[in-house]
Amino acid sequence: MNSSKNKVLVLNASYEPLNICNWKRAVILIFKGKAEQIEHNGKVIYHNFHIPTVIRLRRYVTIPYKEIPLTRRNLMYRDHYRCQYCGQKTCDLTIDHVIPRSRGGSDAWDNVVACCQKCNVKKGDRTPREAKMTLLKLPKAPFGHLHFEATRLATSSFPDWQKYIIGLIA
Repeated sequence: MNSSKNKVLVLNASYEPLNICNWKRAVILIFKGKAEQIEHNGKVIYHNFHIPTVIRLRRYVTIPYKEIPLTRRNLMYRDHYRCQYCGQKTCDLTIDHVIPRSRGGSDAWDNVVACCQKCNVKKGDRTPREAKMTLLKLPKAPFGHLHFEATRLATSSFPDWQKYIIGLIA
């Protein structure tokens, strides 16, 4: 089996994304009665039992929030290597402060976006409103440690995950 297809989204009892594990671990959790199968890929592994793609824990697990560090790489990943003003997808991006640092803007998830050089020069030391430029989406901090892997896999390999991770993507 393809290793990227072996992934299973683990939901907390409240249906919030909790973890990603392999299908064998998910099957063990189901057989032990610790989880229930929510979605499957249609492939049968034993009699009428399908390989799960989404499981939900039967008991709620409290997990402390782990903040994702604001790095250039994480920012570009959050913005899908796309200029947040014109939408151009390129690897030659800069970091733009929505509220410029010269005006008190901070280095924070909700104030920085990926930006192509052309748009960054056009915006200059102004706010997007002053420069008559609009953001494709408002910047915000990624939610939890699952954000990057879950959103990448949901859009590429596991479309059935999207309804469970919609809060991570939005």
